[in-house]
Amino acid sequence: MTNTVENYDGSITARPRQLVYAESVEQIRSILRNPRGFPSPVRAMGSNHSVTPCASSDGTIIKMSRMNRVLGIDRKNMTITAQAGLQLIDASNALRSEGLQLITNVEIGNATLGSAACCHIKDGLDCGQMCSSVTSIKWVTPAGDLAEASEAHSPDLLYLVRSSHGLCGVIYEVTFRVKPLQHIQFTYLPRPVAQLTQKEVDDIVADSEGLMCFTVGDTAVFQVRRRATKPSRFGLANFRRRMWTQTAPHVGRMIDLYAPRRLKSLSRYLYFASFRISYAALHMAGGFTLDNPDKIVDYSRTPPSARFSFSFWAFPAGQWLDTFHEYRKFADEHFKKYGFRCNCPLVSYHIPKDTSSILSYTRDGDVLTIDPIHAFSDLPAWQRYLREYNEFSYQRKGIPLLNQTPFVEKKYFLAVHGERWREFCDWVRTVDPERRMMNGFFAELLA
Repeated sequence: MTNTVENYDGSITARPRQLVYAESVEQIRSILRNPRGFPSPVRAMGSNHSVTPCASSDGTIIKMSRMNRVLGIDRKNMTITAQAGLQLIDASNALRSEGLQLITNVEIGNATLGSAACCHIKDGLDCGQMCSSVTSIKWVTPAGDLAEASEAHSPDLLYLVRSSHGLCGVIYEVTFRVKPLQHIQFTYLPRPVAQLTQKEVDDIVADSEGLMCFTVGDTAVFQVRRRATKPSRFGLANFRRRMWTQTAPHVGRMIDLYAPRRLKSLSRYLYFASFRISYAALHMAGGFTLDNPDKIVDYSRTPPSARFSFSFWAFPAGQWLDTFHEYRKFADEHFKKYGFRCNCPLVSYHIPKDTSSILSYTRDGDVLTIDPIHAFSDLPAWQRYLREYNEFSYQRKGIPLLNQTPFVEKKYFLAVHGERWREFCDWVRTVDPERRMMNGFFAELLA
């Protein structure tokens, strides 16, 4: 029987010769020590939300979903220790029962703690990159031995492993810092795109504790996070989650699939008008408050018709508005040429400077991202858009991610990381000389 593994949005399919659901550290060690029975490349996989084939393999895939236990919550040192397959939303629920929360509560709640520890997943509303708050990582090396990196005993090694993307072995246990449960407020500021200035954007960023921006047509809506005293009684957090797990991507896809050609433009206009009305209402109401972890979104029950895909490129915050305007021209020109346009709002995250990992995309300063989101019905058209957007971003010194930027190329990482990229590649060759963990995706990038 052929093993088939598909990523969340359905754009990537892997067919490994061996598909294993790991249940213990010893089982992982035995797999890595047996290349004949479990052929290379060996890739550990969490919930497979990545939009690149970073976790794919035609050899062996180790699914970590059964290693999902909380091993300890330490209130004295304010940490949580868990197996690598525990999803963020489940870790958050365990912490909430203790009046605690993760330092960074990312939107994609089905990401696992193992992937969050060694990859660069982001959140614009809560302390930036999640891997920065991991204090200890334990893994099985490509040779089947045990290894550990921690802030206390090996910070230089942890600096590398936080960017390792599973290339140094299979992570099985992680420890993250936590903090007391917080209440937060979201307020919404709609602004006509044509009237925005970089100074206004800078002022909005400076006046927030976390920022996202949703662009709907010619309106940019800034979602500003601040601390609050108590959560709202009106359940708007649930409405927000349902919007992204059920409604918005589904409607966008249905318009693309079924709206008559003569009514398609009108349908899209009305669809995006509903977003603008919703955000205007939230602005007039003063936004809403919620427990910080309530902004985590659980996509595990999202039907295929409501799943969306995305890309990620970060730009220095001080030049974001110029790049943003150029991106909108790019999108319009692409539409005129091919008839393709993204069917979900454009999303941007503000992420603060962070030097805690070798491939940190905010090492040189704060960034704002430009992240197209699309619920595709025509995969080749979406992929063509992504490839052209990559070149657009590369020419403007954008910063991609290994797991969240489809169709990345080596030149993109050399351009932004330079000598750090070469150092990272050399380190990977040192820790895995037999290329046990090296799939085709990484082999091309690290060559």
